[in-house]
Amino acid sequence: MAKLVPRGRSPSQPWSRSSASRPSSQSSSPSADPFALPATWDLLAAALRAGLPVATAVHAVRAGAPPGPGAYLRKVGDLLALGADPAAAWAAALDHPDTAPLARAARRSARSGAALAGAVADLAADLRARIDDQAEARAQRAAVVVAGPLALCFLPAFLCLGVLPVVIGLAGQVSSSW
Repeated sequence: MAKLVPRGRSPSQPWSRSSASRPSSQSSSPSADPFALPATWDLLAAALRAGLPVATAVHAVRAGAPPGPGAYLRKVGDLLALGADPAAAWAAALDHPDTAPLARAARRSARSGAALAGAVADLAADLRARIDDQAEARAQRAAVVVAGPLALCFLPAFLCLGVLPVVIGLAGQVSSSW
C-alpha cells in the first residue's frame, strides 16, 4: 500500500508545522480589538502604580499591545533600559498616532517629575470614551441606512392598502354625484 505524502515533502520528511503550511495572519485576520490599546494603557498605569520603573513597565505591557504601538513601545523600552534620556527615548513613539499622546505625557512627566501613572490612566479612559462614541455613531448611521430600504418596502404596501382604497371610494362618490 502506498503512503500518502503531502505535496512538496518526501516520505522521509517528518510532519512539522512550518510557516508555509500555516494560513497567513493577514489573509484571515479578524477585526482588531478596539479596546486592546486602552487595556494596554490601563496595564501600564497599574504597573507604574505598583512601583515598576518605566522601562520595565513598558516591556511588561508591550506584548499585549496591538502590533503598531507594540513595536514603538519595544523601542522605547529598550532605549529606557539602556539608560537613554527619557525625552530622547520617547521621541520615537511620537511618530505613531496611537503612542504619540503617551509619549507626550511621558516626556512631560520626565521633565516635571510628576507621576506618569495618572496620565496613562487618563489616556486609557479618553481612548475608551472615543471608541464608545465612534461605536455609537456607527450604530446611528446604521439606523439611518436601514430606514431607506424599509421605506421602499413599506411604501407600496401603504399606497395599495391605505391610500388607493380611499381614492377609489372618493372617486366612486364623486362620479355618482355627477
